[in-house]
Amino acid sequence: MKIKVLGTFGSEGQGQRPSAFLVDDRVLVDAGTVGGALTVSEQIEIQHALLTHAHLDHTAGLAFLTDTLAMVAADRKVTASSITPVVESLRTHAFNDLLWPDFTNIPSPGQPVLGFRTLPEEAESRVGQLWVTPVPVEHTVATTGFVIHDGETGFVFSGDTGPTRRIWQVAREMRGLKALIVETAFPNRLATLAKASGHLTPEMLRQEIDKMPQDIPIWVYHIKPQLYQETAEELANIDPTRIHILEQGKTYTI
Repeated sequence: MKIKVLGTFGSEGQGQRPSAFLVDDRVLVDAGTVGGALTVSEQIEIQHALLTHAHLDHTAGLAFLTDTLAMVAADRKVTASSITPVVESLRTHAFNDLLWPDFTNIPSPGQPVLGFRTLPEEAESRVGQLWVTPVPVEHTVATTGFVIHDGETGFVFSGDTGPTRRIWQVAREMRGLKALIVETAFPNRLATLAKASGHLTPEMLRQEIDKMPQDIPIWVYHIKPQLYQETAEELANIDPTRIHILEQGKTYTI
């Protein structure tokens, strides 16, 4: 399984793109950026987008991807999948012909470039060539993490979350688990802001580790670019042999 890091940050900076990952060239896991990281020919190969929640730093790239498909590959379609509240939010507040065109009807209602699919919580579903289990986590809006595998190996993706529990319980039962991709947004001195906004700090991540499967690499993403160095230094003080910050543009193989 290949995981290409399109964007790894919790916001946007110069050369720093919001969170998005491409699995095996066909499945997006969040879509904070797409066109900023992929050529048009690479974009039109995408078939699915797994979305943790509806915030712009995780969905803006999907809006521009649908625009690209409508212009250059109207015979292609991307299906955006998530739990019910996330799908409903995107339908109502994003692809509504007000904030952005409703690409579920473009270029025609019978052959749109965008589809939506609701995934049942804590149940495994087939998405392309992957098996996906959504597990809700703790954020300020309805948000899910994902347990993702290809039948042999896989990873857990936390989504935006503060301290949580259920997804780590599910992860402990997973065979072939190779990585935990976990958000950490703020440095420790902004713990109050992290708690209010449903995010982790390095110290909060350290406490989460006791709930996680043991001896599995932890790959951190979603650091705010304005606070990157401070947050990275604090992460390095926890467990530098186990915790690694994902590199934008790099492809990881598990």
